[in-house]
Amino acid sequence: MPLTQDILGTYLHFRDDGRADTVPATDAFWADLSTGRLPQLDQGRLMSAFTFSEPWASWERHPAGEELVMLLSGACEFVLDLPDGVQVTQLQTPGAYVLVPPNVWHTARTTVPTTVLFLTPGAGTEHRRSVT
Repeated sequence: MPLTQDILGTYLHFRDDGRADTVPATDAFWADLSTGRLPQLDQGRLMSAFTFSEPWASWERHPAGEELVMLLSGACEFVLDLPDGVQVTQLQTPGAYVLVPPNVWHTARTTVPTTVLFLTPGAGTEHRRSVT
């Protein structure tokens, strides 16, 4: 029988062949991912979750497909920079989610402890610093 894991400490990579691999959520994970040191995550989808209590310091976008963003606890504003203007979506109840269209810059804002689950297409993911 498989051992129970915690999505906050061990992410899941769902490969295109239908299998899933565990990925340790180390302190170096996001830096390694953003610098291309984890090319095996370019295909399929990465399921991850993390807790934050202040606005993100950056924006991101995923050209390879839609990203699922689901609130697990807390509350946040999820901000999408769409071609026709900025859209702010309130995520206030556990289970509330937004589907971020491919290649749309997005960020999150909150002032309370908030945990969010992500299902992300990895190939080509980009980040940029927030200007405010």
